[in-house]
Amino acid sequence: MKIDSSHLEILSAVVSAGGLTEGAAVLGKSQPSVSRTLSMLEARIGSRLFEKGRRPLRPTELCLTLAAEGRDIFDANQRASQAVIKYAGGKSGTARVAGSPIFMDGVISNMIAGFQVAFPDVRIDQSYGYASGLMEQLAAGNIDLAICPMKNDHVPAGYDFEAILPGRNVIACAPNHPLARKTSLKLGDIVAYPWIAPPPDSPLYEDLQKVLKGIGITDFKVSFSGGSLVSVINVLKGADSLTVLPYSVVFQQKHLKSLVALPIRIEHPERQLGLLRRIDRPERPAVVRFRKYIKQEFASLSHTIGEQERNTLWRK
Repeated sequence: MKIDSSHLEILSAVVSAGGLTEGAAVLGKSQPSVSRTLSMLEARIGSRLFEKGRRPLRPTELCLTLAAEGRDIFDANQRASQAVIKYAGGKSGTARVAGSPIFMDGVISNMIAGFQVAFPDVRIDQSYGYASGLMEQLAAGNIDLAICPMKNDHVPAGYDFEAILPGRNVIACAPNHPLARKTSLKLGDIVAYPWIAPPPDSPLYEDLQKVLKGIGITDFKVSFSGGSLVSVINVLKGADSLTVLPYSVVFQQKHLKSLVALPIRIEHPERQLGLLRRIDRPERPAVVRFRKYIKQEFASLSHTIGEQERNTLWRK
């Protein structure tokens, strides 16, 4: 026997409210329509739902059993409705995000933590890659959003790129490095120290070469190459090495006192950090919410970094 689930929900409301009129008010229906529904349910099951001639209404044993099922149906519908509302609002679901390792570990990971505090039911699947590989992943539908540095004129057709932070590189070292303690610093002071080189396929590797050439260093020693941000920081901590990093990464590590930027002006890359996505693929609500969150976070970070650069980083 198949029973209309909406009839069971109505029965549950009437039983819980204690009467037809009261149940109809809870449901936002008229009393006659509720009465007709219960009559149809009685005809369907072939049994009375309320004892005859009793006022107030007294449910039969079967009525109470069916009303309990109706409450379960009502609760399930409420949960389903809330699930739809959360998903449509980007408060649940999954966002698959990938980006440049240095930025993901040094900047984005902290933002992801903040996002998940605000939206704990959104799952973030994070991976790594550089621009060309990230575009392939986006085209294949393996990721929803890429966070990477690019030049605006290098964005191919079919992709949207929203710049969120201008390219700003610095020469970085550990806080206990001899150069970090000097009150007056000249370019010649850095010549004697070895360098940590980013992975060869990283845009930072090209930046390192340009930076050193730009400040007149053509012969430099690389003491360590590749590795994650954590390994770079650990090597810097244990050796008097230098490296080139995005200032945003160094800035975000300030509270950990693991990196400092030397006050030496260097050439900045033409690239900008941005959000890359396909324009021919609809975004799930959770991805939209995460993308907007990251944009907002970077707007605040960009302002703070700009103030830091102007006021305290560069020395005359």
